[in-house]
Amino acid sequence: MAYRNLLVPTDGSGRSRKAIRAAVALARTIGARITGIYVIAEGVPTVFSGSRLYGSGVVGREYRELVKREARQILAEVERRADDEDVPCRVLRRLAREPWRAILAAARSHGCDLIVMGSHGRGSVQTLLLGSQTAKVLAHSKIPVLVCR
Repeated sequence: MAYRNLLVPTDGSGRSRKAIRAAVALARTIGARITGIYVIAEGVPTVFSGSRLYGSGVVGREYRELVKREARQILAEVERRADDEDVPCRVLRRLAREPWRAILAAARSHGCDLIVMGSHGRGSVQTLLLGSQTAKVLAHSKIPVLVCR
């Protein structure tokens, strides 16, 4: 099977950066394109969750801007690596309560035929062996998934 469009979910972690490098190298070799995605986890507890300040216009707005800025920086790395190797690239930013669902939805809606992702990212204790989002993508995807360690 010839892969034409590789989806690369990233959170900026070392493992996801390794997946970006692998996906770009594979795409260059087979003449495919890259679609990078950063999913902002909606409703994830933060240090502000128990505070009334989190919902305020000031802290809430600052936090949202910080997350958007981080997403832009992380996705810019995908674009830079793809550009360095002359691989066509587009990037997506999504907001989702369950990032794995957003990853699969993006793969379907953008015609991706391979998902390349790290074995775990910047999660919590539940990501010690295999990242919880990676495990869920593997369990539910009808599209082939390449996991980079």
